[in-house]
Amino acid sequence: MRKYASFLTAVSTLLVAGQVVAQPPGVTMEMINRQLPLEGAPLAIPGQYTVTQEAAFGDAGFIVYRPIELDRFPESDNLPLLVWGNGGCAIDGRRYGDFLSTIASHGFIVMTTIPEKPAEGEEARRQANSGDMIEAIEWAEAENQREGSHLKGKIDTGKIALMGQSCGGFMSAGAGTDPRVSTIGMFNSGLQAPNPNSPAGPFATTEVFHDLHGPVLLINGGDVDFMYETAQANFDAINDRPVFYGARDNAGHTATVFHPGGGEYANVASNWLKYHFKDDQDAGRMFTGKNCGLCTNPNWETDAKGMN
Repeated sequence: MRKYASFLTAVSTLLVAGQVVAQPPGVTMEMINRQLPLEGAPLAIPGQYTVTQEAAFGDAGFIVYRPIELDRFPESDNLPLLVWGNGGCAIDGRRYGDFLSTIASHGFIVMTTIPEKPAEGEEARRQANSGDMIEAIEWAEAENQREGSHLKGKIDTGKIALMGQSCGGFMSAGAGTDPRVSTIGMFNSGLQAPNPNSPAGPFATTEVFHDLHGPVLLINGGDVDFMYETAQANFDAINDRPVFYGARDNAGHTATVFHPGGGEYANVASNWLKYHFKDDQDAGRMFTGKNCGLCTNPNWETDAKGMN
């Protein structure tokens, strides 16, 4: 619990791009930035589609990663939606572009926030929240119907996932109670149990797990990730829906999201989405069965409930 409280302090005091307003107690920048050593690490595996990125129509404050060629959607493939929450709840998600592009290359539309020009006399917003994820869903639904949109009729709005890293994981859990959301993924993240003696804060607590509408993916960077114990506690708290827990040894809090293409984390996220949204059984074998790919990988500590 001490580690978790320190991290909440870190979230509220860290700005985007690694700038620090005040040094958070108990959580150092070295702990936050620790990642899996790149040498010898598994590579990101791209999908079959070449990806482009574009600002969301209407200056909506989002960037969209998607396959360039849209002719195959929805005739021979579907295009589910992933909304991503950034570490530190940062507004500018372009730092995660390689990671998100790998996911999009498997046939997904992926969205995250980018800075908007503030109104005159106002300061630019530095942190996103769960409401931004809901707005991304609403933008995708509207764009799927807008006359003149190259995405009209292409987005499978019946298959929506929310994922995020660190503070972005808090966002995905908070917004994941929306009935349109089919699954969430929390990377290097975890929620605190409700405490009646604490003032209400901006983040969801473990109570929201009972209000989700599909399976949960919990991934962390092993015992060198300061969210390791919290993620384990979150796994223990989820008993009424499928949940997969994976801790990547020695990955740390930043893990592989900034490796080329997002590295191993991009493969995990892509396979989770392909399994649940594209019925890809090969992808599902990373998570299902006692001999699942991550379960038998010596670099991973895993556990699961309700997974076939």
